[in-house]
Amino acid sequence: MEEPRHIFKEYWDIFVGFSALFLAIIFHLQNISILATFFAAIGIGALAVTISEIAEILAERFGEPFGSLILTFSAVLVEILILFMVVLEAKAHPDVIDTVKNGIIATVIVDLNALLGIAVFVGGLSFKEQVHNEDTSASYTTVLFVAAAMLLVPTTISIHSNHNSLFNASLIIASLLMIYYFVIFKFQTDTHVHFFKFKKRSRVKKDIKEDEDYYFDKKSNVFNIAFLIFLLVLIGILSEIFANEGVVVFQNFGLSAGFVGILIAFVTVAPELFTAIRAAKNDEMQRVVNIAMGASTVSILLTVPALIFLSLLVGVNLTLDFTPLQVGALIITIILVWKTTEDGETNYLEGLSHLMLFLSYAVIAIFY
Repeated sequence: MEEPRHIFKEYWDIFVGFSALFLAIIFHLQNISILATFFAAIGIGALAVTISEIAEILAERFGEPFGSLILTFSAVLVEILILFMVVLEAKAHPDVIDTVKNGIIATVIVDLNALLGIAVFVGGLSFKEQVHNEDTSASYTTVLFVAAAMLLVPTTISIHSNHNSLFNASLIIASLLMIYYFVIFKFQTDTHVHFFKFKKRSRVKKDIKEDEDYYFDKKSNVFNIAFLIFLLVLIGILSEIFANEGVVVFQNFGLSAGFVGILIAFVTVAPELFTAIRAAKNDEMQRVVNIAMGASTVSILLTVPALIFLSLLVGVNLTLDFTPLQVGALIITIILVWKTTEDGETNYLEGLSHLMLFLSYAVIAIFY
């Protein structure tokens, strides 16, 4: 009995993911929307954990900052897949565009408050204080401030201008965000790689025993990348079911677009969250900061342009006019991240502060 239990413990995400995929398809074909949505969400989350596990193996082989970039890109692809499937539903249900916008903002807020908050809190309880490269947070907060300001442009234009002006402004800002990211990518991976690596070791270190029997640890980079792509295709199928059936379910239950946005954010952020907590327990706060702030940066600078241009291809006019609540929550979050990471040290109180801010935003999103 020991061997099957060990196998399930090591590969529970694959078992759960494929089982949920099968059940989601069955209930989708039978038009049982609630169960189809539920199992699609479970499947996306479980397979996304598998993606994070494989991405982490690749990350260890390539080293920082490339390791965190691999994990971040994997998670962002999942985010784009889910939100794009929701965009496709806008043809039949135009109101779901608000869910897409909420999903974009919620993902950043979940990354910077829930993910970073939980990881910093857990790490702080284990190690009292943990250290990271302050140049990392300085670089990311600068980029995030600018990106948030850029998102204010279409929002401001929407107050006094017509829809055509808003749409054109959204296209221009989306293009500028993508150009900005290409420069940042070069900065991060070429000219200033040292900004995103450790400069010093923590004063406390725990030895974590690695399990070398994990199947994907023994496979080549090519095999792991190919399997990642295969998993992304499966997540694409699950995302289509989640979006198609979820629209009906969320409307029937009267859930707000803000709350649905948070649900989508947690589904997409789940694998990063598990990885960040594991890194915090392993006293790798640099990894946590790279994941949380890097994912947030990519979510704005790549997810937004990708969704804008993909929406164009399918004939949906997605614009970047966010509500004052969304932009305000985003800016307050960036300010808090700046203050809690600027000195290169974190503790559990700072983690708890991020969690309190997230929970406050969640209350508004649910009842707003």
